[in-house]
Amino acid sequence: MDSTEQIEAMLQCKVWAVVGATENPERFGYKIYKLLKEAGYKVYPVNLALSYIEGARCYPSLTALPERPKAVSIVVPPKIGEKIIEECAELDIKNVWLQPGANADTVVAAAKQAELNTIHESCVLVEVHKQNPNL
Repeated sequence: MDSTEQIEAMLQCKVWAVVGATENPERFGYKIYKLLKEAGYKVYPVNLALSYIEGARCYPSLTALPERPKAVSIVVPPKIGEKIIEECAELDIKNVWLQPGANADTVVAAAKQAELNTIHESCVLVEVHKQNPNL
C-alpha cells in the first residue's frame, strides 16, 4: 500500500485517540483533537496530566479508554512515544500516526518492529483538511 492509500485507509477509521492532547489552543495536541472532532470522528484525548479537555474526559493512558480506538495520533516527545508504541502493540491497536516532532527514528523503528500500520511523514491536520476543506 502506498502512502496515499495508507493515509486514506487510516482516515476511514472513525474512533481515534490523541496521545498528547492538551487544553492549549496553540499546541498541536489541541489542534488535532479539535479538528478530528469537528470532522466527525469519535476522539478520546489522552494526557496523564489532565482530567478534561473542552468538557470531555481526558484519559491517563490508552489502556484506560472505555473502548479501543482504531487509530492513534501521537503528539508527544519520542521517549514517551516509544512507550505509547508498546502500549498500542499490547492493546492490538494497529494504526498509528506519528506527528512531526513525535516521529523520531527510534519511534518509527519501534512501530515497524511491532508491525503497526504507521504514518510518520505527514501531518494529520493537513490530510483531514484535504478531505474536509470547509473545516
